[in-house]
Amino acid sequence: MKASPENQRSLIEIAELDRRLQQAERARTQPAQGARINELAGLRKEQLAELTSLTGVLEGAQAELGRLESDVTLAVQRRDRDGERLTATADPKQAQALENEISSLGRRISTLEDTQLEVMGRVEEAQAAVDAQQALIDLTQAEGADLTRAAKAAMADAATESEQLTRDRAALAGTVAADLLAEFERRSARGGIGVGLLRRGVCEGCRMVLSGIDLTEIRRAAPDDVVSCPECGAILVRTEESGL
Repeated sequence: MKASPENQRSLIEIAELDRRLQQAERARTQPAQGARINELAGLRKEQLAELTSLTGVLEGAQAELGRLESDVTLAVQRRDRDGERLTATADPKQAQALENEISSLGRRISTLEDTQLEVMGRVEEAQAAVDAQQALIDLTQAEGADLTRAAKAAMADAATESEQLTRDRAALAGTVAADLLAEFERRSARGGIGVGLLRRGVCEGCRMVLSGIDLTEIRRAAPDDVVSCPECGAILVRTEESGL
């Protein structure tokens, strides 16, 4: 195959644009923040499950406290009612029975109030645990939101860069002979290295040092001959730095 040296050198620029396009595409579809965002999503799920569990404990303690408060209220009302009846009765037996019941209610109220204080402490602890867990979730959500905004901005920048690089590549590719461009793209698709600059006897496509025999054959080729790297098969672009 024949191609002007200028066209062959243009392939190096096209290959660099292709490399940058691949990077931009990765940045557009796989932002650097993605891994941490996914990690935070999993963490938030675990934190929410823990919050549900802690909320259940809190609600259970609150329900128990509510029952105790109701029991205390009823016992106090009954004691007060018995006290009023005791004041009004003239029957010694009835008075003795009322005094006994008032005494029993007093002990029950004391026990209920002691239990009430203990449950109030549990409610406070449970509420503190819920609040602390919610604070953790808020931190996780805030970090996730910040990273998501950064990822979206990075993806938008990458998309813009990709569009510009695509335009630059199309413009440059339009200056290269169609058959040479097709050959370059075929080799790129086949092995990933479509072109390499020959610099001081080294193919920069595969970083291999070419043998003296290979260099001699390349030296004999005309400037417009399209030669290949014997190691990686890339189109080998020759310049004054090739060491020929």
